[in-house]
Amino acid sequence: MNSWMTRTAVPLALAAGLLAGCGGVSELTKERVARSETAVQQAQQTVGNSEQGAVELQRAKENLDQARRALKDGKEQLTERHAQLAQLDAELAVSKSQSASARKAADEVLASIKQLRQEAERSSITTNDQ
Repeated sequence: MNSWMTRTAVPLALAAGLLAGCGGVSELTKERVARSETAVQQAQQTVGNSEQGAVELQRAKENLDQARRALKDGKEQLTERHAQLAQLDAELAVSKSQSASARKAADEVLASIKQLRQEAERSSITTNDQ
């Protein structure tokens, strides 16, 4: 009977210890970490392999890792801080990536307009020569 209690009590004590690691952190903080995880995942999809926003995305991932460690250690304020920084860096990465895409599209439109003007000028010169 004594060995049965030992076999049962030890795993239960270990599980309780693991749960206690996050016990000192509020549900609100845990939700912030979850939102940060989602923001980083979305930023990863948006930025992809683009150079624009890559630095900010990496910083977001690092802050998310630090938030997870702080959460595991039960450090609420540190968890909050890093989770918030991760979310902000992820949003900045998305903004930079989208800005670069918009800038590229605008450059392409300007190049098309320039080409159309050149063609229009050639047409008018040809028409005037006739």
